[in-house]
Amino acid sequence: MTDPFDALAELTPLRAIAGNGNWAATEAFFAQLGSADEVSFAVGALAGIDGTEEYLEKAVQDRPGDPLARTLLAERYTRVGWAIRSGARAKNVSREQFEQFHAWLRKSEQILIEVCAEHPGYAPAWTARLTTARGLELGQSEARRRYDRLAAHHPHDVRAQLQLLQQVCPKWGGSWEDAHGFAGECLNSAPAGSYAGMVVAEAHVEHWLDLSDVAEKEYLRDVAVRNDLRQAARSSVLHPDHRPGWRGIMAHSTFAFAFSLGGHLKDAAPHFAALGDKGSESPWYYLPKWRTRFAEYRTAALDTL
Repeated sequence: MTDPFDALAELTPLRAIAGNGNWAATEAFFAQLGSADEVSFAVGALAGIDGTEEYLEKAVQDRPGDPLARTLLAERYTRVGWAIRSGARAKNVSREQFEQFHAWLRKSEQILIEVCAEHPGYAPAWTARLTTARGLELGQSEARRRYDRLAAHHPHDVRAQLQLLQQVCPKWGGSWEDAHGFAGECLNSAPAGSYAGMVVAEAHVEHWLDLSDVAEKEYLRDVAVRNDLRQAARSSVLHPDHRPGWRGIMAHSTFAFAFSLGGHLKDAAPHFAALGDKGSESPWYYLPKWRTRFAEYRTAALDTL
């Protein structure tokens, strides 16, 4: 599996820049990005680099009006808090973990409230507020309000869509009708060849995860699910108008996962072919010995070509 900083040559410099605490170079890196989606992707990537809080705090102190510096710091605070909470279900998270988690998210939220008030069209801040809304349990209506504010300026922001998808799943107070409905809404409203199809694939993976052992084994084998995945893939990453970008590794990995576990190896094959020797840990890490399983499924799928 591949670290995005290693897989994407264009992104690689950001890790060194952040590691060195060089704000001027960070600002220059973001300024030269070619699309809002690349900015969103890079914001998420930088937030995952441990120990960057100090240089981002200094950047905010030196440039209190800069939306990028504040959003990056807020994203980092959120990531620190979520690491304390862990990815466990709520019943398995201690009271102390929740207290620390919420404290970090409140720090993040306060920063983001100010950014969004001053820069109402700034997509990265609204995307970050979808995560804090979920973690602070602000509810479905507030999360949707935040997404709609972002979508008014950036209607096909896939990172934001994936964040809202989590919110509308049952584990965060939504329903499967809401989750699949929202995923379909993202796909149907997006231009052909976009990455919106991965929202559909992610919704099916989330649904699969939520089922009991017996139902879980059958869900992705269902013909209706397979057909929905096929349509999503053909309308997005397999469409003739698709132009590969930074989200490709996760998108193809998610489709490859869903098709493979459903036993649809021929459908998985073009996604493994697009990945080459790369792949994202998510969602494969849901499987025991997932690295081995990934390699086995990839070999079996490519043998169908």
